[in-house]
Amino acid sequence: MLWFKKKAKTLEAAKEERARKAFEQGLFSVRDLIAPASLVIKNDYMQLNERFVRTLFVLTYPQYVEANWLSPIINFDIGLDVSMHVYPIDNAGIMNTLRRKVTEMESSLRINQEKGAIRDPELEIAHHDAEELRDNLQRGLEKFFQYSLYFTIYAKSLAELNNITARIETALGGQLVYTKRSVLQMFNGFNSSLPLANDELKVVRNMTSSSLATTFPFVSSDLTTNEGVLYGINRHNNSLILFDRFKLENANMVVFAKSGGGKSYAVKLEVLRSLMLGTDVLVIDPENEYEALAKAVGGSYLSVSLNSEKRINPFDLSDMGADADGATNLRSSIIALIGLMGLMLGELTPEEDAILDKAIRESYALRDITEDLKSQKNPPPTMQDLLNVLQNMTGAESLAQRLEKYVTGTFSGIFNKPTNFDLNRGLMVFNIRDLEESLRPIAMYVVLNYIWNKIRFDKRKRILVVDEAWILMQYEDSAKFLYSIAKRARKYWLGLTTITQDVEDFLSSSYGKAVVSNSSLQLLFRQSPASINVITDTFNLTEGEKFLLLESAVGEGIFFAGSNHAAIKVVASYTEDKIVTSNPEQIAQITTINKMK
Repeated sequence: MLWFKKKAKTLEAAKEERARKAFEQGLFSVRDLIAPASLVIKNDYMQLNERFVRTLFVLTYPQYVEANWLSPIINFDIGLDVSMHVYPIDNAGIMNTLRRKVTEMESSLRINQEKGAIRDPELEIAHHDAEELRDNLQRGLEKFFQYSLYFTIYAKSLAELNNITARIETALGGQLVYTKRSVLQMFNGFNSSLPLANDELKVVRNMTSSSLATTFPFVSSDLTTNEGVLYGINRHNNSLILFDRFKLENANMVVFAKSGGGKSYAVKLEVLRSLMLGTDVLVIDPENEYEALAKAVGGSYLSVSLNSEKRINPFDLSDMGADADGATNLRSSIIALIGLMGLMLGELTPEEDAILDKAIRESYALRDITEDLKSQKNPPPTMQDLLNVLQNMTGAESLAQRLEKYVTGTFSGIFNKPTNFDLNRGLMVFNIRDLEESLRPIAMYVVLNYIWNKIRFDKRKRILVVDEAWILMQYEDSAKFLYSIAKRARKYWLGLTTITQDVEDFLSSSYGKAVVSNSSLQLLFRQSPASINVITDTFNLTEGEKFLLLESAVGEGIFFAGSNHAAIKVVASYTEDKIVTSNPEQIAQITTINKMK
């Protein structure tokens, strides 16, 4: 009876096991999820789903290679897997082999000498290298390894696969590192590149530890110099990113980030630290973010609004000095004024453009200002003078009507008075927050033109910060003017900092792209998925850098300085943080504490 009970339990257990296996066969496993839908193996490539795949192996190496020789391949903007297999070899066996080889080479050298044959440099070098390797192995300075290196390339088409293969072979061949395709072994080569530690090709070469160290490709960019401003921490190696923007070919910088990404915080930190080094800073502030900073450092804070006492006359001429060309000075001012009129009056027809050119010249002539440099010391005209001229010109009726609201209408006064202040040393902030939306691009243009006219004569190290620069990029005349400053700033010891959160609006303009290309520094913070593709195409980001920008925390991003770049984390001291913060909660707490004091 007991035997029958055991037999029944065994049969029941077997039945349950069969049922469990049958059930599991109907479930998805991890293997099902990661397995490709199709795999086609050819002689010298594979097709994995819709991707074309090819594996290369390194066949020979030169006698000498520089450290980090593999880095250019790693930094190619291509789909690529690199697999290294390292096999430690027992030193005792290698020492016996080397002893035998050295004996053979010494015997060959002695025979050649006895025969009176000419010296064999190749044999002598091999003998010297073998002896040096024996000494280093005996002293423990070197270890011996066998090493295999494979590249597996992924492409969308066969033509692209062949192109990438040629690029890699050329780049390595230039360093006398020669590769071959794993013909008839593509599947083995592909398996050797997977993160499974399986080397199915077994194409190995002997390497010492010092030779093996040169193949290590992952080096972090070091942007630390002996002078300059601290921008943040290098996230690759925790070193400081300390840089002087004025040491580059130009000192311009662009800063891109989504709202709340930390762009204004980073720029205000740079402003604060640049002031400590004696650099003057001018800021066009559309959101009143720099007022606390200006007060903290004793800078000038000017509110440009309809009710402000401070005025800028767009008709001001540059004070270029005694040797300046008066004709050029007047002509450039007229061109800038015509651009301003395009913003104020809307799109101009060719006829209106010609009428404005004539009217502006007559406005200067009313004040006895001509191309003669001495006459340009006279008080410049105002917008009222231009309106009077237009009202007395045939065909200028529409222009006069549109200009009238800036002289006697709703917006009167702001651009119709003589300039009543001058640029100061240190920090100077122009706040345009209190202006109507329609007046903001006009005010930014006028302020930029005023600053530009001043700094061209009095050259000293300055930084000009244009926040929310996308506002200017909406209009061709203002975009062209900003680009002109970016292109010419270097000659006047000026660094232009352009900040924007609307990346697509900024880069959709040809002038916006030109501003980026004329900026040696670029600072990219967290980006939105909607704009990341534009950023990736503009800055040629890798897939890793693209995902870094999508996942970065506030104040984290990528810092580009010339040809170097590194992941950055912006950091501030406790005092700096209280001065430059844009967090509304922190600002409210600071305000409450100040009131209590």
